[in-house]
Amino acid sequence: MTSASDCCAPADLAAPIAASPLIPVTAPYGAAIAQLSLGMGGLAIGTGEFASMGVLPQVANSVGASIPQAGHMISAYALGVTVGAPLIAVAMARAPRRALLIGLMLFYLAGNALSALAPDYLSVVAARFVAGLPHGAYFGVAMLFAASMVPANKRAQAVGNVLLGLSIANVVGVPAATWLGQTLGWRTTFVAVSALAGLTALLIRLTTPEVSPSAEASPLRELGALRRLQVWLTLGVAAVGFGGIFAVYSYISPTLTEVSGLPLALVPAMLSVLGLGMIAGNIVGGWLSDRALKATMVGCLVWSAAALGLFTLASANPWTAGVNLFLIGCCIAMGPALQTRLMDVAGDAQTLAAALNHSAFNVANALGAWLGGLAVAAGYGWTAPGWVGMLLALAGLGVLLASLALERAEAAPARMR
Repeated sequence: MTSASDCCAPADLAAPIAASPLIPVTAPYGAAIAQLSLGMGGLAIGTGEFASMGVLPQVANSVGASIPQAGHMISAYALGVTVGAPLIAVAMARAPRRALLIGLMLFYLAGNALSALAPDYLSVVAARFVAGLPHGAYFGVAMLFAASMVPANKRAQAVGNVLLGLSIANVVGVPAATWLGQTLGWRTTFVAVSALAGLTALLIRLTTPEVSPSAEASPLRELGALRRLQVWLTLGVAAVGFGGIFAVYSYISPTLTEVSGLPLALVPAMLSVLGLGMIAGNIVGGWLSDRALKATMVGCLVWSAAALGLFTLASANPWTAGVNLFLIGCCIAMGPALQTRLMDVAGDAQTLAAALNHSAFNVANALGAWLGGLAVAAGYGWTAPGWVGMLLALAGLGVLLASLALERAEAAPARMR
């Protein structure tokens, strides 16, 4: 374990060190470079997840499936995330952190390579399931790893820097990979994602220290997170409160063309505006969370409810729609806050809790898209997902307030002693 006197000395990459909750782990080239490398994984994963939606028609045509059938590859990926996150987190509880992250990135590389090589519909769906398996575990471990390299009062900013890669993917990675797939064939999209994953694995090896989990780490201890009510409540905030963003995101293209009057060719530019809002949200959300975590969580959900509700009005004009999409992107500020909250309530089972957070995000994705679709199908129009999103954000706020009230009630007897 590092000591206070040597925490700023160059790390010996050959000698694993144990993480301490009090003393930051030293990265060989500094925490900022290490976070950049970990964020590259977010860029790779975000590009792979969302660019697959952009090349969906090409995939369907290539493998002889309808577009709805090909859409099952997106569902299969989400299922892989939901299943893989807890299983890998528990099974790999004693694995050295750097080696685990490199392994997860190589796993992601393999899943996307299989996607590029898939000859038919069923193999594409199976390959996307495989690609989704390391997604949640990577983010969970990477964010805990990033937080271990900084003082406690900068944890949320470290988490936000890892999530920044996911936001940048929406601005740069996804449009570039989608263009590549539409120009040179959809298989090149997954080849490009595989290359990003390989680059990430190399950067992690070069710029981060090898950190061993504590001696007490075990699969059984990680499963202890499931006994903590506050962990479930925090995951509930993510699964419900974030569903609003996905309710709008899932139907943004037809809304912009049918309601805002934009040509289809300008939809990617509007999605980039949303991505810019996500970048701003990650940066500001991490900074605010390190100063007032609970207030930031409450404020983010109130902001989300307002921005998503405003979507129903702002979509009538392309300029106001663009401003509103930036504001909706800023709702991602909740991400660093939720992850930091999980660190606080998960006790000594943080890896599983952190990985489950990304399972919860995928539940939010499915829930938001489903409820938004019901509203559209019921005849309420393309802007109806905005109202759905607002209600989901308010429901998430209700879960959060219940969590905080319970926490205060449990702490009251201790204060009275």
